[in-house]
Amino acid sequence: MILTVTLNTALDLTYGVPALVPHASHRVTDLSERPGGKGINVARVLTALGHDSVVTGFAGGATGSVLRRLLADLPPGRAKLTDALVPVAGDTRRTLAVVDGTTGDTTQFNEPGPHVTADEWTAFLRSYEDLLTGAEAVALCGSLPPGIHVGAYAELIRPARAAGVPVLLDTSGEPLRRGIAARPDLIKPNADELAQLTGSREPTRATRDARRRGAHTVIASLGPEGMLAVTPDGSWQASPPAAVKGNPTGAGDSAVAGLLSSLVEGLSWPDRLRRAVALSTATVLAPTAGDFDRAAYEELLPRVAIEEHADGAA
Repeated sequence: MILTVTLNTALDLTYGVPALVPHASHRVTDLSERPGGKGINVARVLTALGHDSVVTGFAGGATGSVLRRLLADLPPGRAKLTDALVPVAGDTRRTLAVVDGTTGDTTQFNEPGPHVTADEWTAFLRSYEDLLTGAEAVALCGSLPPGIHVGAYAELIRPARAAGVPVLLDTSGEPLRRGIAARPDLIKPNADELAQLTGSREPTRATRDARRRGAHTVIASLGPEGMLAVTPDGSWQASPPAAVKGNPTGAGDSAVAGLLSSLVEGLSWPDRLRRAVALSTATVLAPTAGDFDRAAYEELLPRVAIEEHADGAA
């Protein structure tokens, strides 16, 4: 079982409009709602890949009830997805994505999330430590809701490491800065998050700097250029066979699922990167935001280019 933590879950709403025009009224032509938040998205892809997953974090209020109903109503995947979300009094946030039918561009609006009390955080910690007992790996994903201290991810990394469970941290800003000091096994920042952490926009220098700050392995998402991995065993860059156009929503979460699934399967770093890049690209190509196009994934996987950096181990 792979455990995914989404402290700031969301009900994801997607509106399709013929064209998005500022200051204008729009007729929505397509509407979808789905359970969201980065860790939930990761778990959906993991189950599609055949890995049992447990989602935890917080859910509350009327929106949280809808989210949990949608989780329960998800079509069966190749494996089991279990809801272990912890209830809170506040209302789970909503995110709104508006997709421009003319350009394909997406405009995103994200609510902050419910205020989590000290007692609710304590209840979550008890549940989280129990769930670690059966976990092969854990992903700590996304933003922190109001009320959660900025060092929360560092607090969650320590018991996972003590239990011998590999930890992937996928967040940004100060929670990433604090979390990396607790020495997660893997972080997966994008180029902007990495630059914010290290002050450098040169990918190789920035990934090495991030690793010196405490991460065992750093995998940087470089958008259409693929992913760069700096590990104790070496450095590699994986690139998709061609640039693609589509909706990038959830592409990073699919990459996390690829990294986690291949980690527990014991694949080599080049094969882990191939899977992550192919899944990410197939998510951009999917007709529904956050899903991945399986046929595209299977076609892309052997075509992802891998380049080993000459300097070898990081």
